[in-house]
Amino acid sequence: MANGFARSFDPAVDVGVRGARTPTRGSRLNAARTAGWVALPWLLPALCAVLWTLGSHYGWISAQVLPPPALVFDTLAAMIRSGELWMHVGASLSRVAVGFGAGVVLGLLLGGVLGLSRTAEAYVLPAFNAIVQVPVLGWLPFLMIVAGIGEPLKYILIAHAALVPVTLGTLQGFRQTPDAYREVARVFRFTPSQTIRSVILPAAVPVIGTSVRLAFTKAWLTLVVVELVASSEGLGYLIVYGRQLFQLDLVLASVLVVGAIGYVADRLLTIVEARLQRGNAH
Repeated sequence: MANGFARSFDPAVDVGVRGARTPTRGSRLNAARTAGWVALPWLLPALCAVLWTLGSHYGWISAQVLPPPALVFDTLAAMIRSGELWMHVGASLSRVAVGFGAGVVLGLLLGGVLGLSRTAEAYVLPAFNAIVQVPVLGWLPFLMIVAGIGEPLKYILIAHAALVPVTLGTLQGFRQTPDAYREVARVFRFTPSQTIRSVILPAAVPVIGTSVRLAFTKAWLTLVVVELVASSEGLGYLIVYGRQLFQLDLVLASVLVVGAIGYVADRLLTIVEARLQRGNAH
């Protein structure tokens, strides 16, 4: 009986029980903290949606200036049912895929050459920096004369928007490779291709990944702006068409789609970047 009593109040056992409970509380706190961080970015959009709904309901803002959310979502649902939305989304995605892909490939090649050759950097980078100071739309009048107002114009401008950040990011990533890594490659007598593939590229992945995400943002914005100016289909065209007819519900519905696609694409690129970094870590 005494032994049982002693065991029930054994400090070691009591400490062990408390220690076993601590991770459970800690895991709950971590889960709550994680949920808070996940929900935090959505607070501002949720607040804007609430203000939009209240303003429309109580007449704080004229419906001709800012249509109520119900009307906007009804318009969006009607476009989805008719298939009109998918036609315009497909046109925009195909344009940005071609232009963004070309810009990324050219940016990786040009940035790699500049990052590997000081001579090439000395000759090319000053002129490149001067050219990229001109906004994308600054080239629009000239390119409209040279390439017309068809699809090549859109591809060129989108590729230009993606080319700049990828080139500069690749250059920076190649140059920030630690000298110790390069020295190890020389000790093991790596060929130039082996050094690039096994030493320089893994070290440059984080910077290049960030630059590719930035490039997509710029390419997506450029696509919408170009479609505002010269296009007969696409999400940018829908925005212009709605403004011309003063159908602001159509304008807002198109803007919501543009924002949603951009957000999803950025999240996907973030996941790809994280996986590449984990792969390099292993």
